[in-house]
Amino acid sequence: MNIIRLKEVLKKKGVTGKELAEKVGVTAGSISNISNGSIPRSETLVKIAQALDVDIRELFVSTKKNKTDNEKLKDAVRNIQEVISSNE
Repeated sequence: MNIIRLKEVLKKKGVTGKELAEKVGVTAGSISNISNGSIPRSETLVKIAQALDVDIRELFVSTKKNKTDNEKLKDAVRNIQEVISSNE
C-alpha cells in the first residue's frame, strides 16, 4: 500500500513531477519513485510540502477510518439526545 499520495496532490495542484523536482532540487526520477511508493527522507518531504504549498499531512494517506454520513448522523442524534437529557 502506498502511504504517500503525491500523485493525487500533484494532479490537484496542476504540477508535473518534473516541475516539482526542479522546485525541490531532486531528479524527476526521485519524484517518480516517491509517487510509486518509495519513502523519501523527511527533509525531502518537507521541501515537497513547501513547494506544493500544502500541509505535510496532506501528502499522506489517512490512517483513520472516515465516518459514513449515516455514522455522522447517528453521532449528531446522540449528541442532541445528551443535550436534551441534561436540560431535563
